[in-house]
Amino acid sequence: MLHSPKPVKKVPLHLQSAQNRVYIKNGQVVNHDGTFKADVYIEDGIIKFVGPASEINVPGGVRVIDASGRMILPGGIDPHTHFQLKFGGAVSVDDFYHGTKAAIAGGTTTIIDFVLPDKGESLIDAYHRWRSWADPKVCCDYALHVGVTWWSKLVSDEMKILCQNLGINSYKMFMAYKGLYQLNDSDLLDSFERIRELGGVAQVHAENGDIIAKNVGKLLSAGIKGPEGHEMSRQEEVEAEAVHRACILAHQVDCPLYVVHVMSKSAGIELARARQRYKNRGIYGETLAAALGTDGTHCHNKCFHHAAAHVLSPPLRPDPSTPEFMMKLLANDDLQTTGSDNCTFNREHKELGKDNFTKIPNGVNGVEDRMSVCWEKGVHAGLLDPCRFVAVTSTNSAKIFNLYPQKGRIAVGSDADVVIWNPNATRTISKETHHHRCDFNIFEGMVCHGVPEIVLVRGRVCVEEGNVRVAEGYGRFLNTPVRPPFIYDVMEGKVPTTEESNGNATNEALNGNMKNMDLRALDSEVSYQKPISHTLLSAASVPGGQVSPHSPTGLAHVEGARNMQESTFSISQEIDQNGPRSSIKVHNPPGGKSSGFW
Repeated sequence: MLHSPKPVKKVPLHLQSAQNRVYIKNGQVVNHDGTFKADVYIEDGIIKFVGPASEINVPGGVRVIDASGRMILPGGIDPHTHFQLKFGGAVSVDDFYHGTKAAIAGGTTTIIDFVLPDKGESLIDAYHRWRSWADPKVCCDYALHVGVTWWSKLVSDEMKILCQNLGINSYKMFMAYKGLYQLNDSDLLDSFERIRELGGVAQVHAENGDIIAKNVGKLLSAGIKGPEGHEMSRQEEVEAEAVHRACILAHQVDCPLYVVHVMSKSAGIELARARQRYKNRGIYGETLAAALGTDGTHCHNKCFHHAAAHVLSPPLRPDPSTPEFMMKLLANDDLQTTGSDNCTFNREHKELGKDNFTKIPNGVNGVEDRMSVCWEKGVHAGLLDPCRFVAVTSTNSAKIFNLYPQKGRIAVGSDADVVIWNPNATRTISKETHHHRCDFNIFEGMVCHGVPEIVLVRGRVCVEEGNVRVAEGYGRFLNTPVRPPFIYDVMEGKVPTTEESNGNATNEALNGNMKNMDLRALDSEVSYQKPISHTLLSAASVPGGQVSPHSPTGLAHVEGARNMQESTFSISQEIDQNGPRSSIKVHNPPGGKSSGFW
């Protein structure tokens, strides 16, 4: 079976009778590569005109929107969602209707969700199951990635069918979740090689699952069962090692690699180094709204429900300087995209792990607030200009997954997914006003400058004056063709890499009026973290051999999981005429030995 059933469209009267012609005047168009004053005319869901008012005769019966003092942006593209995903004993509460409604409310008009087959299940059967869930419910257009959760000749054969007949060009492999989804290095190499043959894009969840499994056993044995154990079991270097290894494995078989949800400084540095090492060829990275807008200190909150609501993998990092660091990586093109990894669970679901952190369903919100958080922490903070904002929230995802310029651009012929953005307005994020079905918001109370005042989905006004009116089933499935030119033209030498072209001009064009900021000179301190075995040994020296109870659950918690003064790495990058160079300094305690994998 190669064809999914056609979705049943349930279009309400307010959309059936809505104007199919919209004229937006007096706005400032912002694309990833430039901004200019222009009017935009839309008809039948397609942008038909972009230019000065003097060059168009507007027909009668047109809805006119005055965008004076506003920006006209391409709708956001969230490349990483998990709607109605089964995780352990729960299913994420944002289904494809509520999830895409929340996305539209925040200015995101296209999402890419993940098909995750059970181990041993046909990839094609899982694909059809996801289509049957999504097609009748989506309010905006969507595409799919497919997880390679096990490896065999059948999987390899089905990947070809998915690419050639079912509109899939990207596959996600897991280096974590041992015994469930994790692939070993040999299977990773085989899957990367197959993806390269098919002209696809490989994705990885980069964490060392073997280390995590061993650490989890030690922590549970020591009585550490609260949410804080989640991050302790998968520290930064556990993520960074996997990023480093994945980049090398993919490079060995010349396969383009997209690392999903990069969550830590050290993992971001490894990705930046790989891009530098391979001259920006074939390596791409994504971070999350969660990593930009909050941090892992919440996972140590004494309230179990507050702490558990922040649990996701890889985890939020306790280092409060991480969000700004990740934004600088985005500004400098060491990371290319922002996703949400939206996978929401309610209080009763998180309580499944009240006595064992490994049973807390992993996931947070973000699909609605991703655009506003990125604007607040990027543009409003002075780290991104509006063009780079468009790149990291929309255009780069469209290019990497071969949806550009249908998506991700305000241009004649592109889909009329348009956001009229007010950079001067503010809104306060709250679970009381968001459009998710979840009962918690990790950005609660954040005031964001920059508001999507009007949102059009293929020419239909769906958000206006704070009202969200969407049509269940209005969205379409998007085929993502293989061999995205943005990736493969570089890999096949048809266009030069950025380093082979005029590097100075490229750097200056990257972030517009932010070009004078030396964002490549990232001077970071990645704190030394004791291995779990050392942590537990030090706990055993407590008088009586007991671990002090400081867990939010009332169970044991190890004091001193990190000694911030014992050893640090200082990693800095400097620019010279030959490009960026990294320098690494290791600071050790008196008489100590250097540690780490740098």
